[in-house]
Amino acid sequence: MGRNNRKRRTPLANKAIAASAALALGGGGLVWANFYASAHESNSGQNQTKAAAAQIATIQCPDVGQKLTNVPNGARNGVSTELANLDKQITEAYARLASTRQAQAGDSGFVQNAILGPLKDKRSAALDRIRINIQRAGGQASNLAQLAACTGVPAQQPTTNAGQGGQQQNGGQQQNGGQQQGGQQQNGGQQQGGQNQNGGQQQNGQGGNGPTAADFVDITKVQANAQLGVGQNGLPANGRSGSRGTFTTKCGTNGNDNHNTDNVIVAPGVSNGAHHLHDYVGNQSNDAFASDQELAGAQTTCQNQGDKSSYFWPVLRLQDGTQDFDQNAAGGGTEGNVGKILQPAQAQLKFVGNKKGNVVAMPTALRIITGDAKAFVNGNANANVNWSCTGFENKVQLHDKYPICPQGSQVVRTTNFQSCWDGQNIDSANHRTHVAFAQADGSCANGFKAIPQLQVRLVYNVPAPTIQNGQVVKPYAVDTFPENLHKPVTDHNDFINFFSTNTMNKMVKCINTGQKCQ
Repeated sequence: MGRNNRKRRTPLANKAIAASAALALGGGGLVWANFYASAHESNSGQNQTKAAAAQIATIQCPDVGQKLTNVPNGARNGVSTELANLDKQITEAYARLASTRQAQAGDSGFVQNAILGPLKDKRSAALDRIRINIQRAGGQASNLAQLAACTGVPAQQPTTNAGQGGQQQNGGQQQNGGQQQGGQQQNGGQQQGGQNQNGGQQQNGQGGNGPTAADFVDITKVQANAQLGVGQNGLPANGRSGSRGTFTTKCGTNGNDNHNTDNVIVAPGVSNGAHHLHDYVGNQSNDAFASDQELAGAQTTCQNQGDKSSYFWPVLRLQDGTQDFDQNAAGGGTEGNVGKILQPAQAQLKFVGNKKGNVVAMPTALRIITGDAKAFVNGNANANVNWSCTGFENKVQLHDKYPICPQGSQVVRTTNFQSCWDGQNIDSANHRTHVAFAQADGSCANGFKAIPQLQVRLVYNVPAPTIQNGQVVKPYAVDTFPENLHKPVTDHNDFINFFSTNTMNKMVKCINTGQKCQ
């Protein structure tokens, strides 16, 4: 199909929309201008009001897609298009927020009147179109209007207990024992706007769009928290009982630079639906416009040609001033995703069994999303993140921090997917309820069936960032939706199953009989 590779360019109209709301920093990225400057001027009372108006770090909106759990099949295409439109509206509003700091400092009502109010009006229209789509297809859609209003998230300095593993429940996780206030993940004393409090612009992270110094932690100083004998994050993995085998597929590390900014599962048919860049391994025809038939007939980077599945995740970037190929493109530099794209040194894809019993074959075209690209503003309900360093994985797993690894150690991202399936659907309206995590004993609730659990382990050679005077120097970060400020808790992973029937049956047999296969 020739669409999802790094040479792909977003239509000029999309570029213009994103670029018009952004200021350039080294060729791209969003800039926060004199975020706290007014707080240090002379007339303290007046300027405190101005500073309060300016201290809105990002925008938080109800995640409409997660609320829509019962959308008729006939309405899903139209609803998906409108959900992507809602995401686009938020990214444009955030860009305006980031580029109007001086106006905000001079007008305490600016954010509400010029940004949040118009955003609510646009969302109301999109929500009404969603309602009409659903009702025309015979479904019910009530109370959507109450999801229109968004709020400004103030810049705070909250504290959290970094790196303390939480308990996953019903497909989501409470990360780190941290505080969730107003749906916002509190990330350990960070200053979300990326600005210092002395009036100047902090050249930190992605032009003030994150990450900040408080998003990083020296892993050698974190108390051990990993639970040995189970999967990371407390997710059950195969053990001494049940189905103990494994199946490993080798699909490379995206050395052919197969990228796009589509939201393939959530926003089919929409270009740049993710507003950030993905790495793809396995299936080579995967973009928002590919049909299941095209995916089934595609080329694959997997050594086992019976695996044409698609595996994809947000790219990791080193923010060292390098301008990569998408510096001036939507989803890249014009939406705050800047820096050198890092190719994984290793990309390990392994399927494991269930400690309670046997697994069954996954259906063709099964789609699974794990983690939440919007977890910073959505909260932890669907977050599923593990950051660590080689040599520390059995000791420390971080969920709302990027690790600073010691010399000779590499950064590791590990993701364990949902391993229970409803036995009927390859997808669901919110792309989550057709699959679930196993319970603590390995069993699947609600009549779901155990399927092979995909575990993705990505290893990177990343120069260790340093913290100087409260600022992070040469940080790294995952690509995100702009309003999520490149927080580590937003890491996520996606999978679409296109194993051949024979290869899937081989996988199931290997796992259920305790073999190690590839």
